Amino acid sequence: MSFDLLIATNNDHKLKEYKELFKNYDITLHSPKELGIAFNPVENGQTYQANSLIKAKALQKYSKMPILADDSGFEASGLNNQPGIYSSRFAKKYPSQELANQAIIDMTANKDKKARFVCALTLLNFEDEPLYFIGIANGEILTSPHGKEGFGYDPIFYSLEAQKPFGELSMSEKNRFSHRGKAVKCLIDYLKDNFLI
Repeated sequence: MSFDLLIATNNDHKLKEYKELFKNYDITLHSPKELGIAFNPVENGQTYQANSLIKAKALQKYSKMPILADDSGFEASGLNNQPGIYSSRFAKKYPSQELANQAIIDMTANKDKKARFVCALTLLNFEDEPLYFIGIANGEILTSPHGKEGFGYDPIFYSLEAQKPFGELSMSEKNRFSHRGKAVKCLIDYLKDNFLI
């Protein structure tokens, strides 16, 4: 079965990751920008899943094609799992992502270094009810940024599974270990189990 999939994001980095994640399947990805849809929902949910659903529903009034939305965040144990669902907003308080990353390093200097990325996917317009998939990547906060790959908080995150910083992983490597890659794998497993791909 082949189908079109509308990705609920304006983030070109995320879209690029999705294209890599789905490249071996008969699924054509589209972005709101490509379809001329102005898309900037207010993410006022209290969980990743709630925000993911908000994004998906914001596009539902524009399209009947299956919609995939995600909300993700970076959680630092030493900061009571903050910034969490406010990860993007935290970064925007600084002139650059690099300065936001340095702030996380500074704030956790003498604290627990454990950290994780979380991704919650929502698939809408596919089954009668929304489908949800979760992915988690566990690791530690580095004492300095490493690598030029990835985006966001990747350069300060050491993946325990990959045994390398996310900032040093190629996209295909990162997709094996990342929160988004794991959530998409759960989605693909669901589609395979139900003979949908």
